[in-house]
Amino acid sequence: MSALTAPTTELLRRAYLRMDDDFIMEAVDSLDLRGGAKISAVVGMPLRTLQSKRDVTTFALSAPPAALMGLLELLAYETLQHVIDALGDHAENPTFDQLSEALASVATAGTSTDAQIALLAFAIGEEFPAAPHCRRLFDERDDYALPVLPDTAASHATPAMKEVDPAIKEQRRLRREEEKKKKAAQAAKRNTRPAKAKSAKAPATPVAAPSATPVVATLAEDRRRVLLTPAEAERFNPDHVLAGTVVVVEVPFDAQDPAQPDVTAKDRPAVVVAASETSLLVRAIYSNESPTRSLFAPWRRLGLDHASYVDVQRVALEVSPDEARQRLGQLSVSEWNSLF
Repeated sequence: MSALTAPTTELLRRAYLRMDDDFIMEAVDSLDLRGGAKISAVVGMPLRTLQSKRDVTTFALSAPPAALMGLLELLAYETLQHVIDALGDHAENPTFDQLSEALASVATAGTSTDAQIALLAFAIGEEFPAAPHCRRLFDERDDYALPVLPDTAASHATPAMKEVDPAIKEQRRLRREEEKKKKAAQAAKRNTRPAKAKSAKAPATPVAAPSATPVVATLAEDRRRVLLTPAEAERFNPDHVLAGTVVVVEVPFDAQDPAQPDVTAKDRPAVVVAASETSLLVRAIYSNESPTRSLFAPWRRLGLDHASYVDVQRVALEVSPDEARQRLGQLSVSEWNSLF
């Protein structure tokens, strides 16, 4: 299926199959998934299994969306910062050409193709404004082309699925070698620059390189800080006191209901992601599953009368915090972290 029309979760799984196993496992091995950390089962169990069994294919085909997105953010985090810097004033809503140029810029600076693929998939999963451009890049560029999902009718967890076509293995090997040579050349170029004279002043504290801390927090005790798009960050405060609260608000329909054309919205429970004095940024909760929804684990604790599913898409509502119809309760740290 074309990346332009593929369901989001399917596309995320295909992105994992496209990336090199070593690139993924390096990030997974950096996570502290020991039993002492309070980790939501929907995120922690698939990642622990991946850490122990080293089977990326099984993870790609079977992990729930929350686990796929949590690891994708770790894989894409540093590249996302570089692309935002490269886009500059266009970071909020870049055109296709601007995004392509930014990716070319970070690639020249040494960012691997795998890291770029992780970024594109993460942007699609988070429904960034540039998500359609990311889908188009997957569809049009050979170096980003995603494999089709294997037939999982029998079982997507069979060890035999780890057998990869020899041609694909060779392509991956050549890609790794090319990226190693590129990095070595860049390192050699840096080493040939004249050394700066040492200052007599006391040495300044070095600036730490970007780390996985924001994502590791997803899997630890600390509450994770949500990553907003530039447009969202300008409008909403992720540290608002209502963030993490489940409220009942009127959520607009994605499409018109032929049976009720005059009805355009419905009261639904929703998780507040961020807020301002006049509006809310929420993720709506539904009674039915879909490729973009995952099980909302605390549905019973918060008084919902049946199993419910939270959507990955964020919706901006012109509703002030005081106008929320009902507050069902606050998510715990682990419940909040499992959503991102």
